[in-house]
Amino acid sequence: MSLPEPRDPAGPYRISVVCLGNICRSPMAEKILTADLERAGMSDLVEVDSYGTGDWHVGGGMDPRAASTLRVHGYLTHHTARQFAHDVLATRDLVLAMDLDNVDELRRVIDEYGERYGFDMSRLRLFRSFAPDVSANPEVPDPYYGGDDGFTAVLNMVEAAAKGLTGELVTRLRR
Repeated sequence: MSLPEPRDPAGPYRISVVCLGNICRSPMAEKILTADLERAGMSDLVEVDSYGTGDWHVGGGMDPRAASTLRVHGYLTHHTARQFAHDVLATRDLVLAMDLDNVDELRRVIDEYGERYGFDMSRLRLFRSFAPDVSANPEVPDPYYGGDDGFTAVLNMVEAAAKGLTGELVTRLRR
């Protein structure tokens, strides 16, 4: 899968990860991808942040189960939830949705505002599409209403996709 070209070749490649409430999946993906990029020596070339499509948790922290899962695996956990706004499109090279409902919501935003910000659908992908072994379901399921094992499953899915994405970013940006 090829990545979209950087919008600003002189600046960092900017990625936003989006889920529903920005307290579980997208902040986990943000922290894991950021750690992978740091290990690959890419932290000066790529910026990662995260958002939710909904506003329920804006200003709050990460779900304690998500934070605990990250912490156990050696990742950072500081996070403040925020909602995706159309003006984010102006500066992002890639927006990664965690599931198809998030894709649908982001498509509506892109349909309405994408032309204004020069952001087209080729810059919207499912996060898990970068995993090397995505089976029939490329979504990262929402663990919010389940138990701790759901957060561990999400972590494993996100780690695989983050490694794949990091590899593509290394290939694209290290010239």
